Amino acid sequence: RAVAMSVSHSSRLNKLVREQYMRLPQDGRVQVTYVWIDGSGEGVRCKSRTLDKEPKSIEDVPEWNFDGSSTAQAEGSNSDMFLVPVCMFRDPFCLDPNKLVLCEVLKYNRKPAETNLRHTCKKVMDLVKDRHPWFGMEQEYTLLGINGHPYGWPDNGFPGPQGPYYCGVGADKVYGRDIVESHYKACLYAGVKICGTNAEVMPSQWEFQVGPCEGIEMGDHLWMARFILHRVCEDFGVVATLDPKPMTGNWNGAGCHTNYSTEEMRREGGLKHIEAAIEKLSKRHDYHICVYDPRGGRDNSRRLTGHHETSNIFEFSAGVANRGASIRIPRQVGQDGYGYFEDRRPAANCDPYAVTEAIVRTTVLNETGVETKDYTDH
Repeated sequence: RAVAMSVSHSSRLNKLVREQYMRLPQDGRVQVTYVWIDGSGEGVRCKSRTLDKEPKSIEDVPEWNFDGSSTAQAEGSNSDMFLVPVCMFRDPFCLDPNKLVLCEVLKYNRKPAETNLRHTCKKVMDLVKDRHPWFGMEQEYTLLGINGHPYGWPDNGFPGPQGPYYCGVGADKVYGRDIVESHYKACLYAGVKICGTNAEVMPSQWEFQVGPCEGIEMGDHLWMARFILHRVCEDFGVVATLDPKPMTGNWNGAGCHTNYSTEEMRREGGLKHIEAAIEKLSKRHDYHICVYDPRGGRDNSRRLTGHHETSNIFEFSAGVANRGASIRIPRQVGQDGYGYFEDRRPAANCDPYAVTEAIVRTTVLNETGVETKDYTDH
């Protein structure tokens, strides 16, 4: 008996018919899709326009605008928001010469929108560029059917307990690999610095990694990878959620573990710089928890319980090869005496701009307490 899968109606449209149109020539004109972060701080939006020729750099892509009252970013009486292009990628959906363009959002007065966290992150990264901060972020996510239930799970009940699913192989252990592999290829085509992927501990949960990226590039590439993920899932008719704890009970949550180093940490003897950075982080735990999810730590409180390979949200801890700590020093780094460390606290739905900025503020700019310094005059 065929089992009805919970996928969207749009995904059942005839894709062969679509291909007939996608092959039509464009006569030198180019479709540019502008992508931005909406008022939730988690969702991405997009819209497209035609340019008369292929843009060779981000400077060739004009500013645009959109209706902020429809994205929870402005009132209807003064709703125009500016889209300022900041990073350009190849378009894996409409193919060359078409482009995806990530944008910052500015309000009517040219000040950054409330959820435009890139603006201050860029200032901070510019300040510390001579330290060459590198990041790699591990984005966990969960595939859901259109009914909101984890994709591939029994309609009335649960799959077997966790154990066989992490990095699993086989139809009884892995749900949705087509989506994962399509996303990977699409990111490679686009020029996103995706560096790996694996099935996660909870069935229907996956992870991809982006990096190493230097400075502001980390946030740019992770946000575009997220957009591409949602767009690929749309084609398959399922939903990717970045909720940090999509299923209550004895199931792993979803994080966005952040690997970090400065140039001095990557050099011979760098372990002492790693330990010094961790010491600074230990004194600013509350500040970091506050910026590591979009709700000031409330989302992470469901995930950081001290169980399921997490630390406790109320305590800071660090250790070599310890996945139950706030900060993990990889065993290889402990042996080599240099390298990087992993901050395991950021939630899956964190803003990578906020996370990378916070880490740099604490470890390089030596900020303390819960207040942040304004570097506008620098």
